[in-house]
Amino acid sequence: MHKNRITVYLAGDSTVSNYADSLAPRAGWGQVFNRFFDDKIVVKNEASSGRSSKSFIDEGRLDSILNQIEKGDYLFIQFGHNDEKMEDPTRYTEPYTTYKSYLKQYIDGARAKGAKPVLVTPVERRSFTADGMARDSHGEYPAAMKELGQEENVPVIDLTAKSKALFQELGPEGTKDIFLLLDPGENVNYPNGVQDNTHFQEAGAEQIAELVLEGIKESHLVPLRNHILK
Repeated sequence: MHKNRITVYLAGDSTVSNYADSLAPRAGWGQVFNRFFDDKIVVKNEASSGRSSKSFIDEGRLDSILNQIEKGDYLFIQFGHNDEKMEDPTRYTEPYTTYKSYLKQYIDGARAKGAKPVLVTPVERRSFTADGMARDSHGEYPAAMKELGQEENVPVIDLTAKSKALFQELGPEGTKDIFLLLDPGENVNYPNGVQDNTHFQEAGAEQIAELVLEGIKESHLVPLRNHILK
């Protein structure tokens, strides 16, 4: 029997995850991802705030995905933001050793079920030098993930590079519409305003999702790319 629908599972952190209406306009890119596909694609966003590649596994979240995922489905994996937290041993991983070994568990788990793993390097934070150059904010993690992708022959969507290029193009002012930057009184959910250079507002989440779609096309992820809405 040929499966009628393909499910895309998302494993990741707060930059990917869904948010309650009470936190709007905050949104992760995974929250809006389904808007870009036809009805043959189901997006199951299992990303969760504050998780690293390690803590996501330790809490049983990967097992939960692997219990559901089927042959022909996809598993998109984006971690890095919380893997960097050296002060927290429950989350910290070292780029070229533990980070890679945890990520490999996602790859192996998906492949064991006949599903297709896809690595996504962590989306950049909003950070600029004094003269307006977009900064790298994830150290060695993106390079380590790309290295693993080559070693394991897994497609890698370099969202770090794509988002940095976008933020550079938009500049310090233009990126304010992507991130959760609100003045006091501007939004009922954030009466005191909010200055958050990590998380997105909904319009920004859509722009980041479009970068992931670009990566799907460039990586020739078939059949998934055939179901992207024109």
